[in-house]
Amino acid sequence: MASEIEIIEKIEGEAKLNFSFKDKKIDFVDIEFFSSRGVEHILKGKHPLDALVINPRVCGICGQAHLIATVQALENCFDGIQVSQKAKILRELTLNFELIQNHFKWFYLTIYPLLGKKQDIKKAIYPSQIMGKAIATLAGQYPHNSYAIVGGVTNKVLSTEIIKVENYIDEILKIYKDIIIDFNLENFTSCNNIKKIFSHKGDLSEVLKQVKKNGWHNYGKSYDRFLVAGQSSYFKRGRSIKTNRQASMNFKYIQEFENQTSLAKDVKYRNKYYEVGPLSRAMILKTPLIKDAHRQFQDSIFSRILARVCEIPQLLFHSKELISKIDLAQPSYIKPSQDINDLSGVSGIGCIEAARGSLIHKVELQFGLIKDYQIITPTQWNLSNGTKEMPGISQKAMIGLKDKQTAELAFKSFDVCSVCTTH
Repeated sequence: MASEIEIIEKIEGEAKLNFSFKDKKIDFVDIEFFSSRGVEHILKGKHPLDALVINPRVCGICGQAHLIATVQALENCFDGIQVSQKAKILRELTLNFELIQNHFKWFYLTIYPLLGKKQDIKKAIYPSQIMGKAIATLAGQYPHNSYAIVGGVTNKVLSTEIIKVENYIDEILKIYKDIIIDFNLENFTSCNNIKKIFSHKGDLSEVLKQVKKNGWHNYGKSYDRFLVAGQSSYFKRGRSIKTNRQASMNFKYIQEFENQTSLAKDVKYRNKYYEVGPLSRAMILKTPLIKDAHRQFQDSIFSRILARVCEIPQLLFHSKELISKIDLAQPSYIKPSQDINDLSGVSGIGCIEAARGSLIHKVELQFGLIKDYQIITPTQWNLSNGTKEMPGISQKAMIGLKDKQTAELAFKSFDVCSVCTTH
C-alpha cells in the first residue's frame, strides 16, 4: 500500500490530501485542513450585532451568504419580528449575485486549468466585477458589507438603482450566451436532452466534451445523496436519494462531529453524509437538463460541472422576476418591537443556500450577548473527513481513481473553500 501527500492549491485557502493506494488505485484519502481563525470562539461574549460585521469576513468569496445567514439567525431570536417584502427581495438579490460571480470564477479559474486549458482570468473576473457592482448598488459596497440588519436593510433603494441592476443582469446574460453557451437561455435549463448542449458553441460545451473525451464523465461519483437545507423564493428545501426526492428536512438531525486529523468538523444528517451545492439544488428542483445528465452519469464530475454552470442563467432570470416585484414604497427597515439588548435565554437559526451549498448559522443569546455561536458551512458537508468504513462525500468521489490528477478534479468539482470549512 503506497501513500502520497498532495497539497491542494488554487482554492480558497489550502488543504492537504493524504492518498493511500492499493492495486494502483486510490483506496482512501485523508483530508486535512490545518488552519482556523476560530470565528465561533471570537463571537462568544460579543454583542449580537457585532456578528453582522465579523461573520461576512469568514470568507472572501461568500461574505454575503454569511451576512444573510447571520441576520436570519438573529431575527429568529425575536418574537414576531417583521421584515418587509422589499427587504427580503433585496437580500435575496444580493445573495443570487454572489452565487453567480462565484460560479464564473470556479468555472474559469478552477475547472478550465484542470482540463489542460489556459486559465482565462478575464472571463472569470469581468462578469464577477459586474455582479460585484450589482451587489454594491443595492448594499452600498462589496465585498464585506453589513447592509442587512435585524429588521430589514439599510438601503432605501432608488428607481435609478433598480434600472442599473437590471442592466447589469442583461449584460451578464449576454456574456453568458457569448462565451459559455450560444443557446436560447430562456429555454436552456428546461431542455431535457444534454446531447443538445454539444451541438452549441461555447466554453461549457468544450469543457463537457473534454470531460467525456478523457473518460471522466463517470468519475467522481459519491453516495448519490443530496440535501438542500436553505430555502428562498427559488430554492426548495429537501433531500433526495438518487432520484427519490423527499420534502422533509429537519434541522435537529444535522450534527457536527470533531475530527482527529483535521481542524474541520464533519457534518451528517441522520448519521449519513449528504452532498450539498448546485447539483443537489437541481436534483431537488428537478431541473430537466440536470435530471438528464444525472440519469446518464449520476453524481459525477460531469453532472457537477453542468449543474453549477447552469445555475447562472436560472438565477439571473429569477432575479429579473424578483426585481419586478419590488415595491419601492415599502419600508426598507422595520424597527423590532423588542430590544436586542433585552433578549436572554433565546436561540435562533439562519439557513441559506450559498454558492457551495447549504450554510447554517445558529446563535444563543444570554443577557443581550452571544452565549454560543455555531457555523456549519457547505464545504463541511462535502469535504467531511470520514473513515474507510464510511468515507465522506468527496472522499468517496476520489476512492477508486487511478491517479492524483483525476482525484484533484473530483475534489475540486465540489468547489473547495478551506477557510469556510474551518472558519
